[in-house]
Amino acid sequence: MKVEVLAVGTELLLGQIVNSNAAEIGRRLAEAGLDHFHQGVVGDNRKRVADAIRLAASRADALVVTGGIGPTQDDLTREAICEAAGVAMVFDEGYAEHLRGMWAARGREMPASNLRQAEHPAGAVLFENPRGTAPGVQVRVGDAWVFALPGVPQEMLPMLERHVIPFLVAEAGGETGVVVSRVVRTWGDPESKVAEALADLYEESVNPTVAFLASSGEIKVRLTARAADETEAAALLDPLVSEVTARLGSRVFAVDGDPIEAIVLDTARSRGWTMATAESATGGMIAAALTSVPGASDTFVGGIVAYGTAVKAEMLGVDPGLMASEGVVSEATALAMAEGAAARLGADVVIAVTGSAGPEPQEQPPGTMVVAVRTPEGARARTQRMPGDRERARTLTTTAGLHLARLAMSGDWWGTR
Repeated sequence: MKVEVLAVGTELLLGQIVNSNAAEIGRRLAEAGLDHFHQGVVGDNRKRVADAIRLAASRADALVVTGGIGPTQDDLTREAICEAAGVAMVFDEGYAEHLRGMWAARGREMPASNLRQAEHPAGAVLFENPRGTAPGVQVRVGDAWVFALPGVPQEMLPMLERHVIPFLVAEAGGETGVVVSRVVRTWGDPESKVAEALADLYEESVNPTVAFLASSGEIKVRLTARAADETEAAALLDPLVSEVTARLGSRVFAVDGDPIEAIVLDTARSRGWTMATAESATGGMIAAALTSVPGASDTFVGGIVAYGTAVKAEMLGVDPGLMASEGVVSEATALAMAEGAAARLGADVVIAVTGSAGPEPQEQPPGTMVVAVRTPEGARARTQRMPGDRERARTLTTTAGLHLARLAMSGDWWGTR
C-alpha cells in the first residue's frame, strides 16, 4: 500500500505557515507500516491542485490531501478532486442541516458560505470531523483512494487516526507490518565523512536502509527496517546499530534517546561534578540549553554572560593584559574565562565561549569561535571557523560547546580532528 501526501495552501509555499502536518502524517504512516514515498505542496489554484492529485493517483494506492476544504473562496480542494476524478459536485442536504444545527447550538447565525462544506464530489463518502465543521472526504480517483482532510492539525489528526489509517491498513489486508527507525547521533565529523565511513553499509543494506541527516552541527544516521512486528525489526536493526556505533566510535553520543544537553548533565551528575558557563559570543545560549532540561538545577549552578571586554575582567577576573596581548577572541582568553567562572561560581566544569560571530569582524574573521572547557582533570580550548551567518555560527558553537564538554568529562579530550 503506497500512500502519498499533498498539502494545499499558498501560505505554505510563502513560508507563512510551517507544514507540520507532513511530519505527523509521515510518522503515523510509518507506524502503520504503510509505504510513503512522496510528499508535495501546492498553492490555492484549482488546476494545479487537480494536476497534483492526478499525478499522485497515477503512482500511489492512496493520497492524503490536507487543506482547502473550508468555506472560503480559496478553499478549492473539493473542486480540484472533482476535476481530477471527472465527476460532478453534489450537495448533501443532510450535512447542510447538520451545519445549521451546529451554528444554532452556539447561538450564532451561520454565514451562507459555510454551506460549501456540504458539497462533495459525486460518489464520495463523508466522515465526521469531531473538532470542526468541514467533513472529511473519501473518493476514488482512477485506481487510488483520495482522502481530503482539513489543514488545521487539531482537526486533521483525529480524522487521520480514526478513519484514514484504519481504512488503509484494512485495504492492505491488515498485513502491513511495521516500519521502525533507529537514529545513531554523532558529532565531530561532517556528513560527507560519516557517509564515507559507512559507504558499504549504505550500498549493501536493503532492509534495514541507511540514511544521513545533518542537523545543527550534529550528523544523524537513520537506520530503518520493515518487518512483521517490533521484535523482528529489532533483530534486523540491532546488528547494524552495533556496526555503525563501532565504526564511528566516540563521535557517537546517543542512539535515539536524550538531546546532548541532557547527556552532558547526566555525565557531570554521574561524576558528582557541578557545571557553569561563561559566554560572550553565544550570549547565554549554552546556559539556556542546559537549563531547558528538567532537573538541571542539581548540576548546573549558573552562568555569566560576559559580553564586553570590561565585564570579562570584572566578572570573570580575566587579566586585561592577557586580552590585550593575546586578543579577546583567543584560546588564552577562553581558558581564563573558564577558570574565572569556576572560581566565582564554585563549579567543577565550565564551558566558556568567546568569538567573532559577525557580520562585522571582531579581531578575527566572522565565524571565528573559541570554546574552552575546564574540568577538575584539566582544561583545553579549541578554535573553530563556523560557516554561515551570525545566528548559524552561534547555534553551531552552542552545539560544539556541549559536545566538547561531553568529550572532556568522559576523558576523551578532543584532538585536532
